[in-house]
Amino acid sequence: MRFPLSSLMARFTLAAALSLAASSTAFAQQMPPGAKQPGDFPRVKLSIGMYAIDAAVAANDTDREQGLMYRTKLEPNEGMLFAFDENAVHCFWMKNTLIPLSIAFMRADGTITDIDEMQAETTNNHCPANNGVYALEMSKGWFASKGVKPGMKITGLPQPR
Repeated sequence: MRFPLSSLMARFTLAAALSLAASSTAFAQQMPPGAKQPGDFPRVKLSIGMYAIDAAVAANDTDREQGLMYRTKLEPNEGMLFAFDENAVHCFWMKNTLIPLSIAFMRADGTITDIDEMQAETTNNHCPANNGVYALEMSKGWFASKGVKPGMKITGLPQPR
């Protein structure tokens, strides 16, 4: 028996949508009890050149430890800013992080020193070559797609403690 191509496409689309919905539900169920929901983090408006960034802020050990773990998506100009108490090399990994990310490491004045690309759910260390006080995670490829490079400055950063 033959099915029209449009009927097969509709069935495939429905099956893919159901599969995606099931996997999204599974990801949402992986958030452990006590973990912060995305809307519970304080937020800050950052900018670099003509680009505005809506960033959740992780400024304490508990929030930095969770970061973007368990999230299944980010909005186009949404990210997470990690603020540290000390100027040092701060390394990151992607355990329990379900989406690939790009990370920019910054000095206290907002100057980007290093940018790295990170694959989802890996435990590879991503360490900058330079000391810094901030790191900004965005969707993978965000910095490259906007022409953002080391040496450029991000403004709107909260003052380090």
